[in-house]
Amino acid sequence: MLKQRIVTALILLAVLLPALFATNPDWFLLVGAVAMVAASWEWARLNGASAWAPAAGALMALVCVACWYAGFFAGPHRVLWIGVGAFWVLCGCWLLKVGVAGWPRVPQPVRMAVGLLVLLAAWLALGQARYLGVAFLLSTLALVWAADVFAYFFGKALGGKLFGGRKLAPAISPGKSWEGAVGGLVGVAVLAGVWMALERGGHVGGTSLYTLLLETHGPVVLVLSLVFLTAMSVVGDLSESLVKRAAGVKDSSQLLPGHGGVLDRVDALLPTLPLALMLVLM
Repeated sequence: MLKQRIVTALILLAVLLPALFATNPDWFLLVGAVAMVAASWEWARLNGASAWAPAAGALMALVCVACWYAGFFAGPHRVLWIGVGAFWVLCGCWLLKVGVAGWPRVPQPVRMAVGLLVLLAAWLALGQARYLGVAFLLSTLALVWAADVFAYFFGKALGGKLFGGRKLAPAISPGKSWEGAVGGLVGVAVLAGVWMALERGGHVGGTSLYTLLLETHGPVVLVLSLVFLTAMSVVGDLSESLVKRAAGVKDSSQLLPGHGGVLDRVDALLPTLPLALMLVLM
């Protein structure tokens, strides 16, 4: 299993890194669109619409192409990101409140539409973030990765020792602890501090998410934004876990051997990317 995970990760990096650093952002948009098409296929299967899964993927591809050729990435779209951000805050909280049992009660067409719109918004945010600069996009992605990695190691080392064994969301993801959540926030704070120090020293090119937040809104909003984005990355992770648990599966698919499905890899990014844009463009 470990060998399989490593091989898959190396293949993904071999595709993602050249596309990310390519002079033409369209290459990265293409890779992102392929990922969202696959995620749309997975979403249909998770929500009991396996027969419509290819159609869901095809629809996502068509809409992505339409937005691309319509010149979507030319504008800031502040209102869109505020709307997407409000949706994630309100609906994410509602979803975690109703729990695993509440999700199947939502009519299937509504579940399908919501999922596809969320995936489309994430791809649009991914593209606009890339147009803002590689440093901005990479620092946003790194925030999610740091939150996840530090949460894992803090959870393993301190799980149950600081908060009396209370789990973060036991009915959805029993392995997640409050210690891990705090560790994820510590990791994001360390990442932001180191990244901005490297920027000031001229060791990192471009302008990161953290520097943009600091320059646009000041240190207090920067700190609050990091807390907010870290928390919402957890909401994205838990939301996908809830849908999988409602479907009775461990992974969204087996498209990525050793890693599960595409949704398993991008779940925390789905709210974080649009929210990052919302915060810097407000």
